[in-house]
Amino acid sequence: MSLLTRRSFARSAAVVPASALGLASTSPSDRITVGVIGSGLRAVFETRQYAWFDNTVIVAVADAQQSRRIEAKQELEKQYAAQNRPNRGIQMYRDFQELLARKDIDAVYIASPDHWHVSMLIPALKAGKHVHCEKPLGVSIEQDIAARNAARQSKKVFQYGAELRAFADATKALELVLNGRIGKVQRIYVVSPPSAAGGSGSPTMPIPDGFDYDAWLGPAPVHPFCADRCLTMEPRGIFNIADYTLGNIANWAAHPLDQLQRWADSTGRHQPPTRYDGSGRFATGGIFDTSIQWNVRCTWPDGLELHFMDSNTYHTLPGVPHPGDGKLPNGAIFIGTDGWVIVNYGRVVTHPESLMSSVIGPNEKRLLHSTLDKIPDGLPKGFQQALTAGHHQSFIHSVRTGAPSVDDIESAFRSDMISQLAELCIRTGAPLTWDPVKETIVGNEMARMMIRRPMRSPWGVS
Repeated sequence: MSLLTRRSFARSAAVVPASALGLASTSPSDRITVGVIGSGLRAVFETRQYAWFDNTVIVAVADAQQSRRIEAKQELEKQYAAQNRPNRGIQMYRDFQELLARKDIDAVYIASPDHWHVSMLIPALKAGKHVHCEKPLGVSIEQDIAARNAARQSKKVFQYGAELRAFADATKALELVLNGRIGKVQRIYVVSPPSAAGGSGSPTMPIPDGFDYDAWLGPAPVHPFCADRCLTMEPRGIFNIADYTLGNIANWAAHPLDQLQRWADSTGRHQPPTRYDGSGRFATGGIFDTSIQWNVRCTWPDGLELHFMDSNTYHTLPGVPHPGDGKLPNGAIFIGTDGWVIVNYGRVVTHPESLMSSVIGPNEKRLLHSTLDKIPDGLPKGFQQALTAGHHQSFIHSVRTGAPSVDDIESAFRSDMISQLAELCIRTGAPLTWDPVKETIVGNEMARMMIRRPMRSPWGVS
């Protein structure tokens, strides 16, 4: 469903009327009820925009930290009051399973740390909820496969939280590539910022009142409580400690990998690349221990290569685009025989520069997207505000109408697998091959043994 003709595109979920977006009056019985699982800063940033639309209402938040629950409830209810939108009051839960047990909740938005995603989304789907889950998908290949299988079996809407699908310029740039405006694609690069090094395990400290540390850890191993693991905001332990994440090779890289996947899905590449060969380095000397450098060639069966690397490595390469100040921090980069396109988080750069003025014809390939057809009056005009509002509204529209998700489980699985397999390649220091039929790794026994990540009882993927 990612690839559409212009005629079918006009009828699809990509162009949503104002009434469906909640910009017109919606009866209370027709509003989608949403619970937020993981109610930290990102969750509040994204869901506070719900108040500008009356097709949905947030009724619950769940978080292991009492302060986060309280702050989320206060901020979201404040936004509803400011917009004069009716709400039922937001109930708070320490245990997300109590939220899932509510029969009146239609859908959930999961914005927990990465290591919790799959252990939350599977029970959410089994509880009959539609799921919008933040990226990346899981922290192991086993988790990714389990998440995909659960979504397939549930028949519920699943949407991946890669909001660049709401960036109109990114959509057009990829359509230009799909329609041959840069000629034949010869090389592809995906670039992400590296993870951080450092982090201290000392001093250990008492667990603050209202912080359920056991629930915060969940499937992850138990370690002493300390600030850099749990409390420090920048850099954050949850994004740089391997117990909770693969690091930016998966977390941040999910954005440009998702843009790559939009293109790949539309060219019939319904499996991730199968061959991985490269090198990388991991942080040492502190509790931060994810990849801080990587350069991996990821090859599809037809021989086309994806060059997946951190931004510092990309900056050293000759013969590739280095636009502007030459310090491109991230992006999906397509180099063709007649030009190139870079989809960066925040802007699109092309060669020739006139490429973006090219018109996509009525019979050319088009992509499903989640760009808002109309931005409500008063909605903050920041770049991320518009993107996240559009992406969430696209999810709500799919829940209400049954329209295809703009970023479904199949696409999420494929892009996330690139991170998983590239990380195992550099972690083991040897090439590997992915068998998409048997869904296992061949040619690298150490990596094959790492398909499964131990998970603390009672959490798992069943």
